[in-house]
Amino acid sequence: MLDLALLAAGHGAAGAAEHGGEHVGPSAFGLSPSMWVAASMATLILIALKLGVPKMLTGMLDKSIAEIRKQLEEAKALRAEAEALRKEYADKIANAEKDAAEMLDHARHEADAIVAKASADAKLTISRREKMAQDKIAAAERSAVDELRATAAEAAAAAAARLIADNHGAKADKVLVDDAIGSI
Repeated sequence: MLDLALLAAGHGAAGAAEHGGEHVGPSAFGLSPSMWVAASMATLILIALKLGVPKMLTGMLDKSIAEIRKQLEEAKALRAEAEALRKEYADKIANAEKDAAEMLDHARHEADAIVAKASADAKLTISRREKMAQDKIAAAERSAVDELRATAAEAAAAAAARLIADNHGAKADKVLVDDAIGSI
């Protein structure tokens, strides 16, 4: 520090010599103003050292470093938690996609089963209707045959009655009755 003060004092003299003459500056107790500044700076530094300012500064810096480390640890923990959540949601998405594929496959199987059942039901319904139609046709045929037989029987009975009426009279009937009685 003293070197600085001497240097500053020498600089003042050199500066005065450069300007063409000797320049004498103000001084108090034989010290130039730059020497007073150097002495006051040295005193200030000594007071700061005595009061423990460097320890306070390093303590504050250590406290800041500890706080920053704490924040970094919290950030690491948050990052790990975020990674775990991301993995969990990725797994959920994968499971959801798998479940959706399974549901789609199940729906396809159900649709195929429904189509197969509907086809079988349709075949069964067609079979029943065919049988009903065949039964109706058979009943109509029987009815027509019965009707034809009845008509034929009526025609035969009418023809027989006409033949009998035409060929048999009261004389022929008497002979037939007598023969029937005689055979008894």
